[in-house]
Amino acid sequence: MSNDETLKDRLSQVSAQGTPALRSFARWLLDNLSVVAFSSIRGLAKQAGVNPNTVTRMAKELGYTSFDAFRTDVQATIQTPAPNYGARAQTLRHEHRDSAFAALMEAHGKNTATLFSADILDTLNACIDPLLGARKVYVVGVRSCYAIAHYFSYVGGMAFSNFVDVPTLPGGIVDVLSQATSEDIIVGITYEHYAAEVVQACQIAQSRGARVLALTDSHASPIAVGAWKVVPLPMAGPHFLPSLNSAFLAVEMLLVGMAARSDDAAERVSNFEDRIRQYGGYNV
Repeated sequence: MSNDETLKDRLSQVSAQGTPALRSFARWLLDNLSVVAFSSIRGLAKQAGVNPNTVTRMAKELGYTSFDAFRTDVQATIQTPAPNYGARAQTLRHEHRDSAFAALMEAHGKNTATLFSADILDTLNACIDPLLGARKVYVVGVRSCYAIAHYFSYVGGMAFSNFVDVPTLPGGIVDVLSQATSEDIIVGITYEHYAAEVVQACQIAQSRGARVLALTDSHASPIAVGAWKVVPLPMAGPHFLPSLNSAFLAVEMLLVGMAARSDDAAERVSNFEDRIRQYGGYNV
């Protein structure tokens, strides 16, 4: 396992790309990783409801020589706080001074392959028709994820009538999400350290009966709890922030899938383009 690829990153990849048994077990592990630290193979298998052979296979799939090595790494992981952005920047400086581009390209290749796995594609595909049929689609992201939320909302609003503008005013997230209903879908976008505003938005949405589509880094994410759909974004890489390329790709895939199935999207996009051109919004 490379320094740029954490145990949770690998588990997220297995949850998307592994065999059906390993995919299911990986998701359970993401929610119950601390259990590994104090369990035998048989004890862990019993708690997770899997065959002991699956536990051994998982350890090997994650790159360990044995279950004991896996358990030792988990013990270290749960005792060590997640690296902050400053620590990630220090690692980049010390370990990739002359190889940053190569490390980044390798990580993006792996992330893209994971995102394009059959399991994640099935999840994204299952979101298309419900998004088209929702009364309202709210998209929430702050700080680095605001760009993704804004893009999804802006382009979505260009093609579809049910997208709501991303809240920007102080207190706007609560104001807007408190209007959600059971006919709505809220798309939450966040990753570790997990933005408090986005976590709260998803909790408000669920209390209103709305469905939450969580675009996040793990099934263990707080916005994945009780979510209608979870897209576990592969975000590994040497950058001092987790990579957001897979988040942009996932959003593009949702938009493309929706436009391909919509009877009105092409006309709405054409009308939008004509209006902007008429009033000088385009230079050519």
